[in-house]
Amino acid sequence: MDLCSSKSSNWSFNNLPYNTNFRQIDFNQDMEKPLGQILKESLSKAISYTAYRGLVETLADEGKSTGPNQTEDLSNYTKLNNKRMKRWDKVFKIDAATEELISRYNKKVTWLVLTESWCGDAAPALPVMDKIANLNPNIQLRIVMRDENTELMNKFLTNGGMSIPKLIAIEDASKSVVGSWGPRSKNAAQLVTNHKVANNGQILPEFKQDLQMWYNKDKGNSILEELLALE
Repeated sequence: MDLCSSKSSNWSFNNLPYNTNFRQIDFNQDMEKPLGQILKESLSKAISYTAYRGLVETLADEGKSTGPNQTEDLSNYTKLNNKRMKRWDKVFKIDAATEELISRYNKKVTWLVLTESWCGDAAPALPVMDKIANLNPNIQLRIVMRDENTELMNKFLTNGGMSIPKLIAIEDASKSVVGSWGPRSKNAAQLVTNHKVANNGQILPEFKQDLQMWYNKDKGNSILEELLALE
């Protein structure tokens, strides 16, 4: 079972809120609704990164999380992610050459991101997205909760799972999807795959910390590189 793609009322470490998939998907329920309509509905509910950070901080203070399921585990992960995002907001830096490259991007796009407060993979990813968007007014970062936008999530599954964070790049002029990213960089995904291969498909308890240590060592560079490759 992947890290931010599956939650269950019967908690176990293998349901870690890193890439999570707790809801049974009805692949036919939204077949008739066009993607453009789904995007429009989700965008109408989207919030800024600043608003999202405020929401997560409030939830952490109140011992709560986003999503319909309120558990001690999800509350604890929300608190942890709030601390991690504060750190990433402060320490993640983009070098001058890359800043110049970002500033030259001339296509107006909206980066719509599906996430939840408890998702560990979102903690390093969202601050990187925000730093990029702050360097170019053509890039607008907007955030929605996965469990409030399942029709959209079901259009952007990862290996059949509702894995988050998931960024959807939408060209403002045409309202069409021009790219997507997530739930983690290829390098991080390979780390997870290697761990599962070495442990009979299981994710061991200590891997949670190993993955966060890898994120810290990588300094957001893998995420940055892949986001810059989007259209």
